[in-house]
Amino acid sequence: MNEDIRIHSWPCSYYLDTSKQWVSGRLSLTPVAIKFTADKTGELLVNFHLSSISEIKKESSNLIFSSLTILEKNTKHWFSSLQPSRNVVFNILEHFWREQLLSSQGAGAEAAALQSTKGKELTGLLTGSQKRLEDTAKVLHYQGEQFDNIMRGLHKIEGDMDVADRLLTELESPSWWPFSSKFWKAPLETKPKETATVSDSKNQEGIIIRIPVIITHRTDSNVKPGKLTLFASGLEISDCNSQVIHRFESKDVDDIRVHTPYEISVRQRFIGKPDTSYRLLSAKMPEAIPILEMQFSKKIQFLEDALGFVGARKSPQVDLGTSIWQAATGLLGGVVQPSSPVGGREGMDNDQVQLQKQEKISQEEAKELKQILKKLKGLALETEAELERQDEALDSITTSVDRTTLSIDKQNRRIKKLT
Repeated sequence: MNEDIRIHSWPCSYYLDTSKQWVSGRLSLTPVAIKFTADKTGELLVNFHLSSISEIKKESSNLIFSSLTILEKNTKHWFSSLQPSRNVVFNILEHFWREQLLSSQGAGAEAAALQSTKGKELTGLLTGSQKRLEDTAKVLHYQGEQFDNIMRGLHKIEGDMDVADRLLTELESPSWWPFSSKFWKAPLETKPKETATVSDSKNQEGIIIRIPVIITHRTDSNVKPGKLTLFASGLEISDCNSQVIHRFESKDVDDIRVHTPYEISVRQRFIGKPDTSYRLLSAKMPEAIPILEMQFSKKIQFLEDALGFVGARKSPQVDLGTSIWQAATGLLGGVVQPSSPVGGREGMDNDQVQLQKQEKISQEEAKELKQILKKLKGLALETEAELERQDEALDSITTSVDRTTLSIDKQNRRIKKLT
């Protein structure tokens, strides 16, 4: 992710200790750092990493009534006149600071990542692909359950239509009619109703991903921390106490706008009353955006500031589909079955130069890559089998719907004749 991406910025004042005065400017937050730029001179007065922050507090004194302090190593930075409010800035800064400390992309992890080998990079790429495939499998599994519920509902409708057919037959030729050869039949045995599984589906529904977010509703001053949970059937916004604020079903969502890689807005339109819209900001939003893009492909819209994120995310995928598997196969083959020198001394020298430029992978990394590839293969086969099963279910649903439609039309014509 580009470290220069600006997540948010706020107009405020910064206390410059060297000149003992307040300087007006803008406080900016990036994925890994906090910056302050003066308005008059355009000078960058503050620039430090989120991982170097020790404390973020809301403070006040006799002279400074509404201030925000950030303790960075042994230096205390004072910010005041924050807009739209101190609480909004505090909640957002604290969220990204905590997530930075908890994530593996902190300062220590970054230093270790610089020393990562080619095998670890491949492992990370394949692990990400495995997670994406697992999320897709969860969505397919829930979709299959919905198809099963539809089939059960259609079977019940067909049973009800059989009952309606017998009742209409009795009405068309009652037993008291002298020319009727039919007699009153014994009352039909009522079958026990199937337990409603749809009502409990929400409780048993699997969670695809859950991330902490900063929730903005209607006004910028109404900001509070909470959680965003993605299900196969929609998404849910809740507060810190897991109390549901709003739940969007997939059909209720009219549009999702991706403002930045870390901020989205979800809206449901209404006629005659205000729309329901929530703006969500999170340090882990880049993990949720690909899932949202898969679920709401026709409703999601990437704005100008997020187009760079889409290009940076999609361009490696093209290389991944064409070259990463070849690279992994080649590296694995080079470890398991090292190639013997072929050709003259010039060819050997070229091979040695290339081997020196390229990093080798260890036996342990090769084994780990093999295991991940086996899991990916198993997930792909299971996904293919589930898709084939769902195709058959769709064919059965189509046939059953056509049969039920014909039966309903037939019964409607019989009812019209009786009336």
